[in-house]
Amino acid sequence: MKMIGILGGMSWESSTTYYRTINQAVKQRLGGLASARLILYSYNFDDIESRQRSGAWEELTEIMISGAKSLQAAGADCVIIATNTMHKMADNVAAAIDIPFLHIVDGTAEAIKNANMSRVGLLGTRFTMEEEFYPGRFRNKHGIDIVIPEESDRQLIHDVIFGELCAGKIEMLSREQVLRIINDLAAHGAEGVILGCTEIGLLVKPEDVSVPLFDTTIIHANMAVDWALK
Repeated sequence: MKMIGILGGMSWESSTTYYRTINQAVKQRLGGLASARLILYSYNFDDIESRQRSGAWEELTEIMISGAKSLQAAGADCVIIATNTMHKMADNVAAAIDIPFLHIVDGTAEAIKNANMSRVGLLGTRFTMEEEFYPGRFRNKHGIDIVIPEESDRQLIHDVIFGELCAGKIEMLSREQVLRIINDLAAHGAEGVILGCTEIGLLVKPEDVSVPLFDTTIIHANMAVDWALK
């Protein structure tokens, strides 16, 4: 079994989902008392979020690269970033290390293609929904068309992520709003919806909606396990 290196703590709530999912998958596949070999480099999310808000992306890129190099030096055989937004600097991180980088979009795109879909909705932070680093990779590398909510709904989702979910708060009103947005995306032709923030899966579940949901946290975690056990 190879060693999985995780850049986490962004937020720690979603990192616990990664840790649990990875270990559950390893136990299911290997049986007995098996658990994953992994190294977690966990950031203080307050330091990360404040730089996101101020637009200090070059500084954040260096922070991510430093963490990835630390994982490599500690013996990790691959690196994953346990958050969607920080894949903004994924190419820079991948280029700075000598071990494989497992991209969250690539695993999610394979799940979408395996479901025979080519047009899906996307929920996430405003950075993830609006900037090209994320939907552009779906379109340009995988041929998947991305539909995003209207501007006011993008702001609503962004505020729910940072104001509630990253703080471990689950508000029923916010859940109802997100479900409404998912239904709106389906009405505009989305065959499924990507939960493109590692916290959104804490709020809505597949049984809550009539269209398939692609939870990037679960997909990415299982992608890492596939790689570690292949």
